[in-house]
Amino acid sequence: MAEAARAKYKVGGMDCASCAAKIDTAVRRIAGVEDVSVSMAAGTMTISHDGTSDLKAIEKKVTGLGYSVLAMPSKAPDYDHAAQGHKHGHTDRDHHGHTHSEKDITGLHGYEHGQMGGLWWQSRKGRLTIAAGAALAAAYVAGHLMPAIASYAFVAAVLIGLVPIARRAITAALSGTPFSIEMLMTIAAIGAVIIDAGEEAAAVVFLFLVGELLEGVAAGRARASIQSLTALVPKNALLEENGQTREVPAETLAVGSTILVRPGDRISADGVIVSGESAIDEAPVTGESVPVRKGTDDTVFAGTVNGDGALRIKVTAASADNTIARVIKLVEEAQESKAPTERFIDRFSRYYTPGVVAAAALVAIIPPLLFDGTWDEWIYKGLAILLIGCPCALVISTPAAIAASLSAGARRGLLMKGGAVLETLGKVTAVALDKTGTLTEGKPRVTDIVPFELTGAQVLSRTAVLERNSSHPLALAILDRAKSDKVPVPPAFEVEAIPGKGMTGRVGGERLDLLSPSAARETGALTAEQDKRIAALNEQGKSVSVLLVDGKAAGFIAMRDEPRGDAKAGLKMLSDAGVRIIMLTGDNERTAKAIGEQLGIDIRAELMPGDKQRIVGELKREGFIVAKVGDGINDAPALAAADVGIAMGGGTDVALETADAAVLHGRVGDVAAMIELSKRTMRNIFENIAIALGLKAVFLVTTVIGLTGLWPAILADTGATVLVTLNALRLLRPVR
Repeated sequence: MAEAARAKYKVGGMDCASCAAKIDTAVRRIAGVEDVSVSMAAGTMTISHDGTSDLKAIEKKVTGLGYSVLAMPSKAPDYDHAAQGHKHGHTDRDHHGHTHSEKDITGLHGYEHGQMGGLWWQSRKGRLTIAAGAALAAAYVAGHLMPAIASYAFVAAVLIGLVPIARRAITAALSGTPFSIEMLMTIAAIGAVIIDAGEEAAAVVFLFLVGELLEGVAAGRARASIQSLTALVPKNALLEENGQTREVPAETLAVGSTILVRPGDRISADGVIVSGESAIDEAPVTGESVPVRKGTDDTVFAGTVNGDGALRIKVTAASADNTIARVIKLVEEAQESKAPTERFIDRFSRYYTPGVVAAAALVAIIPPLLFDGTWDEWIYKGLAILLIGCPCALVISTPAAIAASLSAGARRGLLMKGGAVLETLGKVTAVALDKTGTLTEGKPRVTDIVPFELTGAQVLSRTAVLERNSSHPLALAILDRAKSDKVPVPPAFEVEAIPGKGMTGRVGGERLDLLSPSAARETGALTAEQDKRIAALNEQGKSVSVLLVDGKAAGFIAMRDEPRGDAKAGLKMLSDAGVRIIMLTGDNERTAKAIGEQLGIDIRAELMPGDKQRIVGELKREGFIVAKVGDGINDAPALAAADVGIAMGGGTDVALETADAAVLHGRVGDVAAMIELSKRTMRNIFENIAIALGLKAVFLVTTVIGLTGLWPAILADTGATVLVTLNALRLLRPVR
């Protein structure tokens, strides 16, 4: 079977989930279309078709619904502002052969697509709103000066704003969405004109357009929050080739190429430092407030800022796959994954809108027919109820909050795969954490230097001498400590490994041996008191190496994989939130117990991956909502078994294939921040639903008893929509 052809478009003017649904419904009905994916968050539409589809007809259909549409070049990356990497004036051709410059592509991010380029009054909706407002003002002036033509002036004002709305309503109805807001607006405005309420009809049309404009601005702000990350990646990079350095577009960098990053420059690609050392400001990507010192073999992310030293970096990911591009793509995909609350409201709104239309018809007809009410009065009230009942504010209440929350989380390095994950996180009552690389740094550190006949610095110096050419993690820990303590490491001679025991060598006439405790005991160099001290260090989960100088014990070096600096504070945040915490590790009982006591948490040690999965299952059976936090590789079964799996790590190692969420920077406290963000989001959603339904209930009652009319009714709809969106945008503020 032939592979389906694909076409991708930028769609401007989508302000809420119902816009995306309307486009989806319409395009699916076109012959040859096999699948449609409309992303309100990204402002894109992707179509799979059998090759017989009339793509021009698809574009015309979307335009008829009131949205702008532009074919995207097939090679464009999936995230917005991809064209930023192009040099000015670069062009691409779409599948129709049309040429689009970089300006054309990024130009869609004007108001029609939010408000990211161009001013609101330059957009089609902006111009229409201004025209409708001017016509309404002119009608008031004409009516005041010449009362005889007042009604005609207001009808003209109605038509200026209503004709484009009615055209969109008819297109939507013919495309499978009969109960659209545009259709309700059209019926209400025409009905008002018929009962000689043209002045109110014109005001209602104008207020409706103003509301749409405000919705677009608010939706654009939410969309811009995550898309603005792309601006962090510089357009150009300094590429090293054949000993020469030249400037090239950052998007052309190939995996394996080497780039030079000068002090103060933004890093243009994910990579590994080949040479150089510098403080890296990672705040734009991970939210880490303090610059991180990095050197050879350390990983760096695109968009971070180089501090005080020149770096040569080997590129490990193409521009479309770098950390920022992946974050944007994951968030946009997540925004299309609906939360249970959102799915419920979607189902509810399918019945709610036809129910409102039926209720409005009954209000307009029954009192005049059965209770001698006047037709004009009750038709007027029925039309107002049509406007009050529009579900826009209700439908957008959940996705607006979730989109803002996912964006806010992503900017802090908290990635979640959709609304369902975000909603579940707030219900978590137990968190099971891996030890190595999650609660601890994942590499050993020198914790104790115990000298006998030498000073501590001398013990460290002689130990480092023997380990200077080793890549073993314990050796690297010793060398790191020697470097940070600035102790001299003179050259050694005749250095060799003693299999299963340690290292030996000669320095300045001394014979040095660095041995395991058992190997040192075999030489008879250890006293009973020294053995006790080793045992005490072992009880704390520390590995000990013994330094012998000319066959006599000169000191110990103790090492351990230490807890992350933020681990204790992060765990306290979880416990303060009432969450049960347990550490699951494959490490030995002694080491796990030492770390557990230091952090003040329960531990389960010496576990295989299947054991971790079993324990997660036991917690769930006890009634806990369980989050499992690990590295996403050996913890894969437990991550999959948990209600929410959270991968710890950075860059391309976040292991999102297995997990539901990821902490990009690897801070334990960010797990608590994720849970708190979820709780804030759910509170925001319930506030939004209360605003949407509360305003409608108030105006419904006041309309039926005759206190309010058409223009307050449209405020109940557009006003509620704007309030709900602005309330959701509060989630964009940093998580405390």
